Amino acid sequence: MARLPYIDRDDLPEDKQTIFDHIAERRGDPDSGGALPNSFGLLLNSPDAAEAVGALGEYVRWGSPLDPAAREIAILAAAMEMGSDYVWKHHEPVARRVGVRDATIEAIRSGRAPMGLPAKEGVFAQAAREIVRDGTLTDRTFQAIHHLLGAELTVDLVVAVTYYVMLARALGSLGVDLEDGLDSAPGLP
Repeated sequence: MARLPYIDRDDLPEDKQTIFDHIAERRGDPDSGGALPNSFGLLLNSPDAAEAVGALGEYVRWGSPLDPAAREIAILAAAMEMGSDYVWKHHEPVARRVGVRDATIEAIRSGRAPMGLPAKEGVFAQAAREIVRDGTLTDRTFQAIHHLLGAELTVDLVVAVTYYVMLARALGSLGVDLEDGLDSAPGLP
């Protein structure tokens, strides 16, 4: 249950409504008249923080040259490790849209990943697990990611995982609810 109210555009001072408008343009649900996801509706209790969080999220999702499938594998693995229904439910469909295989999604959901995954997919899941569990990467995992991605995209993968760790922790602390119509993800701790 949300610990703070979900903010609508009219709840904001006039000089902060452009922040709402930008977030709604990028993240609003076109099927529901541009409704914001609960994550940003709640974060807008601090419009400037919501703007900053949104800007980094925009880079991670739409600005980074990181392969979207690699990004989504890492995000799902981080969501699984953290037990974040919210991140999982929002990113499982994104993962499917960008071509992540059903077998990969199921391996992550069941906790088997990186076992049973092709090495290229498994290393992204393993990296997310290590970052969530240990706050760092082992030398072996770092070297594998760097070999596959190079320096720039290694940084982008780490930033993607840590962004969703931060977001999941913030939303969990603030009690964000899943939107109507989204059920809890089966198998998440």
